[in-house]
Amino acid sequence: MKVSKKTEIDPTTWVDLHGDYLYRYALLRVSHHQIAEDLVQDTFLSALGSLDNFRGESQIRTWLTGILKRKIIDYYRKKQISYSLNSDGIPQTPEDFEAFGSRQGAWKMENAPKDWGNSPDKLFENQQFMKILERCIGDLPERLSAVFVLREMDGYDTKEICKLLDISPSNLWVILHRARHLLRKCLEINWIELEKKQK
Repeated sequence: MKVSKKTEIDPTTWVDLHGDYLYRYALLRVSHHQIAEDLVQDTFLSALGSLDNFRGESQIRTWLTGILKRKIIDYYRKKQISYSLNSDGIPQTPEDFEAFGSRQGAWKMENAPKDWGNSPDKLFENQQFMKILERCIGDLPERLSAVFVLREMDGYDTKEICKLLDISPSNLWVILHRARHLLRKCLEINWIELEKKQK
């Protein structure tokens, strides 16, 4: 449905036109339904209060998403999550270290990631894969999902994330490693097995 510029700028249409998108965007980043709803509501209120500043150089959805991004960052800052090495809510297990061989960073053959059969671009176009990915990210402890999403989905660089979350670069890489390791496991169980059943 094509929406006129006048309708798009009308705040009474924002919830219908952009509410679901903004909610999904927030939920992927905070993993809590109520917090995501609150962040979207705060976004709409902030946008309403600063509508005079909207110059029309971007789409309303892009502008609202920018406001929501700042709200999410503020949420992380206010919460003052402690991102220490062992505070991600998951106890370290021998499996965390046994996946790799004697060469640092090299997978043991039996633990190497499975071939998913598709390029990453093709997977991101697959709605079923994206639903599973969102669910797997939502199942991560908040500390892990926050760092993973900031880095891999929102494109923040190491320096920005470390400053934002007050963590060291080595701490960041440990958190990212754990997040990727858990996501890989979750996706292999939920996605690869689903693909095998469908063949």
